[in-house]
Amino acid sequence: MTAAAPALPSAPAPIPADRARGLFRWNASLSLLHFAQFAIILALSLLQSPMATAPVVSSYLSFDTVAQTLVPAQRALFELPIGVAVAIFFLMSAIAHFAVAFPARGWYERMLARGQNPARWVEYAFSSSVMIVVIATLSGIQEVGTLVAIFGINAAMNLFGWSMEAANEGRERPQWLHFNFGVIAGIVPWIVIAIALGTAATEPDAAAIPAFVIAIFVSLFISFNVFAINMVLQYRKVGRWSDYLYGERAYMLFSLVAKTILAWQVFFGTLAP
Repeated sequence: MTAAAPALPSAPAPIPADRARGLFRWNASLSLLHFAQFAIILALSLLQSPMATAPVVSSYLSFDTVAQTLVPAQRALFELPIGVAVAIFFLMSAIAHFAVAFPARGWYERMLARGQNPARWVEYAFSSSVMIVVIATLSGIQEVGTLVAIFGINAAMNLFGWSMEAANEGRERPQWLHFNFGVIAGIVPWIVIAIALGTAATEPDAAAIPAFVIAIFVSLFISFNVFAINMVLQYRKVGRWSDYLYGERAYMLFSLVAKTILAWQVFFGTLAP
């Protein structure tokens, strides 16, 4: 007797039409809001004279011909325009929301029905990584290798969010390994920035760290952690978070708030006349 083939899992039911229309409006509106802030911040930063920048350097070893030994050396690579970097992460978010509202709407809604939104995690991997690099430069971190590493590990943290959703599709009991690895990756940039701020604060005769830098560090640390809390509430099915689409709207709102807080704190700290 031939063994029966295993049954294939049934496709998830599409999200209700009224919910789909609501999400379309959210994404279209957020695309406009992010793009408007991109245009405003970009214009303000380009009009600034001189433009606020942060140095980016490369550290290496150089051979000292007199001492006949290797000594630390450093070379300036370029100046990072702070305002332009801030504008860029708004533009990334505007493009992502536009994409899922219009050309990729069908795919987006099918993925939501499966409890996933890869577009969210890819956008966060780029936009939030630019955000944290801006925070790092304002904290005095200038070495290009450190900034690249901060960008990369923050991007990895967000991609663990994608793998968390993919691994838990259809599971009744969540598998938290991906989330835990993401938390480990995500805390590293904040430790690096905290070390830089702590070193500056304890340097004898050093100028005080600007208050807006401390405010940015604290507010963005809280904002970043809200995303992790949102995911926990989703997978624990706490209250309204038992509806995946409620958590989706929460992600959208948190993203707008976090980016807006950072942008205008930077504006009033470095870009305003």
